[in-house]
Formats: sequence, structure tokens, C-alpha cells
Amino acid sequence: MSNLAVPVSSSGSMLLGVMGDPIAHSKSPVMHQAALRQTGIPGDYVRLHITADQLGEAILSIRTLGFRGVNVTVPHKVKVMAFLDEIDPAAAAVGAVNTIVNNNGRLTGYNTDGIGYIRSLKEEAVPELSGKTVVVLGAGGAARGVIHALLTEGPRTVIVANRTKETASKLCEEWQKLGSLEACSLEELSEWVPQADVVINTTSVGMSPRIEESPLDTSLLPGGTVVSDLIYNPLKTRLLREAELRGCRIHSGLGMFVYQGAYAFEYWTGQPAPIPAMRNAVLEQLDGQE
Repeated sequence: MSNLAVPVSSSGSMLLGVMGDPIAHSKSPVMHQAALRQTGIPGDYVRLHITADQLGEAILSIRTLGFRGVNVTVPHKVKVMAFLDEIDPAAAAVGAVNTIVNNNGRLTGYNTDGIGYIRSLKEEAVPELSGKTVVVLGAGGAARGVIHALLTEGPRTVIVANRTKETASKLCEEWQKLGSLEACSLEELSEWVPQADVVINTTSVGMSPRIEESPLDTSLLPGGTVVSDLIYNPLKTRLLREAELRGCRIHSGLGMFVYQGAYAFEYWTGQPAPIPAMRNAVLEQLDGQE
């Protein structure tokens, strides 16, 4: 991002937030407050508990209250698009938004999930995704960002597994020209997981406070598989703990969380994101919970 003048509200302080349902678990405020402090930008980043029936009203309030921007998380990443003035072409291609920028009352939606995730996955677990067989659990807003970004890396095939196979099938049909895609139900995972190079959980199954849940029967995993979970709280989900015991290489959602937040921060401020400070702030918070 270019080093632009930092836009702020009439009070001289930048107002940012994250909306979702649930939202109490989110560490976005900790991460972005650290980024604001590190860059010397006066501002506040708050949690916004928004239910599905409140979404339209909440987006109107972004303008009214003078928010510079918000992050959007589960379950609003797809439906929020209908309430925005403009969608960035990359986010439009993904079909989901996780970052909103308010430019003088005009709201533009972006998606930093996919680029943040792929950056983290390649740096921390799989430097080369070309030719890999990848199983993705889930077909929601987070999955769309991840899958769209994955397809630009030239995998052999991406298998989209969802509780409702029809939803996965629609996604595969939509993007069939972008690469090799297969849809399956969760019951059909026993066919695909044993041959996967990478397994990615994009669902919220296993997220705090329901940390004893797992989206996958890990007995299906052969040793050596890379198992990645978008969840970062806890850092090591039940899925990752069990996968590690089976000799798999594991990859947590912390890197994606930090990088998607860094890209969002740069959209809002025009300043380079202080990534080490952001990562350390989240780690300190998570360590304090254990």
C-alpha cells in the first residue's frame, strides 16, 4: 500500500471494528489496537455483535457513526455484499467480503482472507502447492476466499467437502473454469482424505469455546499429510492435535489471521502493517488464556 495521509473521523481518531455472530472470542481488537499503537495512529477497534437480521442496519450505522472500516466474519461474509456500494473485483470473484472501507460514506468491500491464507500456508507449511490434491472442509465465505486463492496456485485438484453437498457442488460449478474441482459430502471424505496432500478446515468446528469438537475423523489421515485449520483460538485445535499424533504436519490459523488483518489495516490506513507487533499481540493474548 502507498503511504497515504491517514483518514480519521471528525474527532481526530480512527474508528474501526469487527462484526460477526458470535464475536466475543475475536482477537481482532487486540491485534489492530497493537497496530494502531505501533504506527502512532490514534484510534479504536471494537467488537460489534451483529445478528443476521441486524446486518443491513449495522452497515448503515458504519456510515452514520463514521467508522473508517470494519472486518466482517462468520456468518456475514457473503450476505454483507448486498449492502455495500462497491465490491472490489477480487472480492467479487471470490463472492465474499471480509473487509469494508468507508470513503466519505461510500462503502467498498474487499477480501483479504484468501491472499492472507495462501501467504501463511506457503511460508509455514507447503512452499509449493502446484500439483497437490487438496481437501477443503466447508463451503462458506471463508472457504470461498481460500479456494479461489488456492486455484491460482495450480493444484492438481481441490475437493470441496460440505455438510450439504449441494452447496459444495454449486461452488464447484461456479468455478469449474478456474481449475479441477470436486464436491463431496462429509460422509464421502473417507474416499478423498487418504489421497490428499493437504487438508484444510475452513469451518468453525473446534473453535473456542467448543474446543473438543473436530470436523474430521482423523483416523482417515495418513502420516505426512499437511493439515491446516483456519481457527487460531485455540492455536492447536483438536483436529491439529490428533493430526500431529498421526504424523501429519500441522498448520494453525494464526498466520492467516495476522496476514488478512495486515492487508485490511493497509487498506484503512495507507500505512505498512506492523506485522510482528500484530502477531505478538495475538500470541500474548492466547498465551494468557492457557
